[in-house]
Amino acid sequence: MFKKILIANRGEIALRVICACKELGVKTVAIYSEADRNSLHVRFADEAICIGPPQLAQSYLNIPAVISAAEIANVEAIHPGYGLLAENANFAEVCHMSEIKFIGPRPEVMRLMGEKEKARTAMKAAGVPILPGSEGIIASDGEAVEWARQVGYPVIVKASAGGGGRGMRIARNEEELPGLFKAAQAEAAGAFGNGDLYMEKYVEHPRHIEFQVLADEHGSVVSLGERECSIQRRHQKLLEESPSTQVTPELRAQIGEVLCTSLKKIGYWNAGTIEFLMDQDRRLHFIEMNTRIQVEHPVTEMVTDVDLVKSQIMIAAGAKMDEVLHGPIVHRGHSIECRINAEHPEKFTPSAGKITAFHPPGGTGVRVDTAAYAEGVIPPYYDSLIAKLIVRAKDRNEAISRMSRALEMFMVEGVYTTIPLHRKILADPDFRAGNFDTGFIERFLKKNEKK
Repeated sequence: MFKKILIANRGEIALRVICACKELGVKTVAIYSEADRNSLHVRFADEAICIGPPQLAQSYLNIPAVISAAEIANVEAIHPGYGLLAENANFAEVCHMSEIKFIGPRPEVMRLMGEKEKARTAMKAAGVPILPGSEGIIASDGEAVEWARQVGYPVIVKASAGGGGRGMRIARNEEELPGLFKAAQAEAAGAFGNGDLYMEKYVEHPRHIEFQVLADEHGSVVSLGERECSIQRRHQKLLEESPSTQVTPELRAQIGEVLCTSLKKIGYWNAGTIEFLMDQDRRLHFIEMNTRIQVEHPVTEMVTDVDLVKSQIMIAAGAKMDEVLHGPIVHRGHSIECRINAEHPEKFTPSAGKITAFHPPGGTGVRVDTAAYAEGVIPPYYDSLIAKLIVRAKDRNEAISRMSRALEMFMVEGVYTTIPLHRKILADPDFRAGNFDTGFIERFLKKNEKK
């Protein structure tokens, strides 16, 4: 096991990694910007190093500064958390060249999965179900029209290097496709420095289902089941749960087996998440892979009793899967996670500022992952996530009741939060009945505007 790890992140995920390290007996080094000097991850780490001013490019995304901090602290490994440098293959490569273990997959596999069209091709070759679409990058709007005629409308063009919904456009006929293709290309080039696009058949009213996997460095891969992530706005998830009401035990086992086989073929290791769209016939189609721990990993932890962050660290230290898991994966009960953001609950505008009062809920089956506290400040420079509220119960109905109670008892004052929005979602009859897809929030907001 490592003696000391640097955490190349901030906020609740940095604190989450510190918790895992403390249980493993591993010393931790926090890095922080000047804006995060009074953050809890700085307080609870064994050591802390300031790496620059508040701006991300000069602090948390400054690879030389992060590596310098790691070398000064004499760490053996770096945990990247999620976001920031977590899926930056160049950073993983620099870690390797600096003889520091990167807690994640190999750089070449990160690059393969990071370019969506290459990932799509690799998964197709490995037998993972994918949507009909283009073969490779589309060079022009004329070529896009040719592919669309083969695929059939509606189609969606996507940025190969994309994420967060940028560089994506849906075309429903041939007349609008060329203009939408050029707009997506320009947006992708501006957002990612790469305007490459590919095309897929567009699925109407899909559900967003993702599978969590763990892979050791000795060739073993296991699937920990799925998470339902359809409650999202503009491709940003708001609420997740596990298991999905739409995934049968047979489908779970089938997809899990295919994923384990495919990830062995590409030489994947550490934690990863494979994202799918589910069509109205309950067929799953691969869309992308995230080569890191996910924001919503706690719902999987709650129903499997597997600590995914500790598993990541143990795998990176050379442990075999049977040492990590100590037996087969068993799913128990139902879990829901609500992302509590510092945002106006109706306008979705950021709400930075000082938290004047903070009281997280507790009780049976309630977990709160947060780095927030009373008198703490939500800075304007970073992601607006304040906390993740997670519940576990014997079934979905009890989980909804427990989450509703916990939201009611969650007190955050001084900034706007999305707690009122989550309470309304949990009370919605369609959500309670499981009748939703990725368009749920847009319909929900319109319905509530009329009231």
